[in-house]
Amino acid sequence: MCRKPIARTVFFAATLALLLGACGEKPQTASARTSDAQAWNGAKPAFDAPGWKPGDKASWEEQVKQRNRHQDEYARIAP
Repeated sequence: MCRKPIARTVFFAATLALLLGACGEKPQTASARTSDAQAWNGAKPAFDAPGWKPGDKASWEEQVKQRNRHQDEYARIAP
């Protein structure tokens, strides 16, 4: 007879802990940074690649192609 009140107390304590734990959660919201500027318009000067001209879309695209070529193992290693 003594076990039922203890089991009930443990059950209610666990339920109360779960319910109170849910109250402390912070809302999770996505806060992506967006920019209206085009990617080729500029960056911090410390991150500029040699040969890239800020504001020139064609040179920006060429720099992206060059960077992608260096990530291809077949193109990097000559047979």
